[in-house]
Amino acid sequence: MSASGRERPQFTRPLTSLEICAGAGGQAVGLHNAGFDHLGLVEWDSHAVSTLQANVDGWPGWDREHINALTPMDVKEFLTSDVRKELEIPKGKLDLLAGGVPCPPFSLAGKRLGKDDERDLFPDALKIIDDFMPRAVMIENVRGILEPPEIFIDYRRDILGELRDLGYVIPEIKKSWSAAEQDRVMRKVWRRIDARNYGVPQLRPRAILVVIHEDELESSDVEFVWPSKVKGEQATVVGALAISMEERCRKFWTKNKYGERAKPGERTGKDVFQDWLRKASRAADTGRGVAPTLVGGSKKHGGADLGPTRAKRAWEALGVDGMGVANDPAQCDPERDLFRPAGPMLTVEQAALIQGFPADWKFQGRKTAQYRQVGNAFPPPVAEAVGRAIAAVLRPEQGDNLLENYELDTNESGIDLPDSEQLILPVSSQPRVSAAPASADRRGNLVRA
Repeated sequence: MSASGRERPQFTRPLTSLEICAGAGGQAVGLHNAGFDHLGLVEWDSHAVSTLQANVDGWPGWDREHINALTPMDVKEFLTSDVRKELEIPKGKLDLLAGGVPCPPFSLAGKRLGKDDERDLFPDALKIIDDFMPRAVMIENVRGILEPPEIFIDYRRDILGELRDLGYVIPEIKKSWSAAEQDRVMRKVWRRIDARNYGVPQLRPRAILVVIHEDELESSDVEFVWPSKVKGEQATVVGALAISMEERCRKFWTKNKYGERAKPGERTGKDVFQDWLRKASRAADTGRGVAPTLVGGSKKHGGADLGPTRAKRAWEALGVDGMGVANDPAQCDPERDLFRPAGPMLTVEQAALIQGFPADWKFQGRKTAQYRQVGNAFPPPVAEAVGRAIAAVLRPEQGDNLLENYELDTNESGIDLPDSEQLILPVSSQPRVSAAPASADRRGNLVRA
């Protein structure tokens, strides 16, 4: 069962996809759940490639030979590689080309060099699009490429112009217009999406570009409509982590921070869990139960943590210490991982739950490498939502069924958020209906007792 609450769609004629800059598979998981069969996954990081190899077994077409053929590859070298030759996909026959191009050229935390940054892979993505001419394209990036609009508006307009020349349906955008007006029109195909609206207990705003080839729209008369949110309650940190947090603390339920039987008055694992649950539940009850954006960090810096100072304060309000990442439960150091003044640190597995990964998705490499894969990922439920909307265009006869669990943005306006929502603080503008699912409510009785 995927984040949308639906089984994976099945099509008489399967939908195919190719993914570049696949990372640890966040977008791939979501698109798989939306019904796309991946013909190839292109990724250069060796740890992320190992993660993909460890998890895609059982996906359509991914036998052991195909999995073993997954090797690290620079996307700049893809078109001349044996991998491209072996795909044997005729031009115009691929249903979807997807990818998350690197974020540093556009990150709010970086120098924002855009097209002048050697890490900008948009030009290479356009070459690959030209080579395959897929029926649809989906490219994900950090919100910094959109905000504020005047920074990269010319670059974005150039990219859309190249896609228009390749036959993709792009609205008319005039250079003489203000940056704000150009941005408003661009939202039909390129807009900000916040993960919290799609069943992810995290803010995580991302920029998503979706274009459909004109040949496809001429044959189907069905246009792409953005899903604005998944129906139902908003996900919260307490709901996502209650079970795993209790499991971690249960091992020290009557023990102290040294792992020894607690003496009278000493803090126990039960106390750690109850204090965390109380804080996380209070945050959810006051509409602040969504986590700040997880960050993957840079290999140039030290060990992993949960973000800058503002993010760490937000995590502390949720009962979590953001100064680092906890060891795997099997190697738990209770004093370091659980018994901290601000609350327990998250494990890699818990960070992945905050990111929207399925619980059985196994990350490879050492702890810091695993966490960077999680922190840099695209939340699978968001990819699934957009993927289902794309599938609804490519398979219009199943459109209603594909999108019945989502509210749709039929006015194509996107979402304008007040400046305070642009920050990393986990503030929810929507009233919260329930602090946690039933399983967490049961644990809440421990706190009240």
